[in-house]
Amino acid sequence: MSPTEKTLDQRVSTVTYLGHASILIETNGVRILTDPILRDQISFLRRTTPTVDKAHYSDIDMVLISHLHYDHLDTYSLRMMDGPYKVVIPHGAAPLLERVGITGYQEVQIGDKVQVGSISIDVTYADHTRSRHPMGLTADSLGFVISGDINVYYPGDTRLFPEMASLTDLELDVALLPVWGWGYHRGKMHMGPKEAAQALDLLKPRVAVPIHWGTFIPWGLKWLKPAFYYYPPIEFAGYAKKMAPQVDVRILIPGEQVKITENRE
Repeated sequence: MSPTEKTLDQRVSTVTYLGHASILIETNGVRILTDPILRDQISFLRRTTPTVDKAHYSDIDMVLISHLHYDHLDTYSLRMMDGPYKVVIPHGAAPLLERVGITGYQEVQIGDKVQVGSISIDVTYADHTRSRHPMGLTADSLGFVISGDINVYYPGDTRLFPEMASLTDLELDVALLPVWGWGYHRGKMHMGPKEAAQALDLLKPRVAVPIHWGTFIPWGLKWLKPAFYYYPPIEFAGYAKKMAPQVDVRILIPGEQVKITENRE
């Protein structure tokens, strides 16, 4: 079917923020989920937003895992999902999945390309720590560019790096940019609001959605209402207005969705 023969519904894609780094991307009739954290507690971190609606992780075609950290690769969450679905994981991460009986996976490295339906996914570099925990299993941290009716960049966790500029050749429609970590300090291996806004100047997307903020918080801190819990996306939007005013910044709270219409020949 040619692009001109597509129905309007087929040409509208959606991005739904489920919280932290978990995003549901629906395009070309395919449902892709990034770094799913579906339960309400991970170690000492507690979810402060409503429990993820099961409809958001049902009938998933592919799961993208960016790196090994517990707040991105949660085998318990993967087992909460209905199969069959394929999990794309960094090369070397297979033992973590096989240990809990998950066999539908594909290990990938930077530079690989994955196909799901009519969607192609490029595996990209991310500047982030490689180990699951000190002296534990190690694997590269990855980002992904999902190409279909819309092109979506999901960088996983990463610092700002100059090579992001090379992704402009892919004409990005959406950049899902982490703007914090999970505590009082973002951590030296994460982008903060200013760095994420600087990334916009390199990536030049149509739309930017700040992620990795305001979902999980260390036990006992919620009632203090610390600024790091709610302020990073607001600060990011302020920097973006100055550094990349052409980009449409959409701040989504967990469960909210943005619709993106195809805008290329």
